[in-house]
Amino acid sequence: MPNQVSMGALMRCSFGAAPAALVVQPKNKVMCEGPPAATIMDHISMVNITPFGLCSSLANPSVASATAAAQGALTPMPCVPATSTPWASGAPTVQIAHIPALDNISTCMCNWGGVIGFVTPGTARTMIP
Repeated sequence: MPNQVSMGALMRCSFGAAPAALVVQPKNKVMCEGPPAATIMDHISMVNITPFGLCSSLANPSVASATAAAQGALTPMPCVPATSTPWASGAPTVQIAHIPALDNISTCMCNWGGVIGFVTPGTARTMIP
């Protein structure tokens, strides 16, 4: 059974060079083992999802232009996540403020082609169906 995700969960991006921590605002007033619990709507770039170091996706315009300037040699550039859609699929049976809770098997797509997932959920004991 998957775990509930909370503030501080470590995420990874398939095109990122380093893990990043999830930031969850305490607006829903639901805590999970201490920090605020996350929902599928905690996907806002640079608010909830922080940069993953360097991005190596050629779909990212800054990586594409740097790679072109380097005559085709892949040149990673600083990551600026572009997440316009909510996490998929979450836990529809567990609601936080009428929004599905976020579990550690959910993924979020970056507009530059990266798939964002969880390394650690930020919780150890709270499982959700």
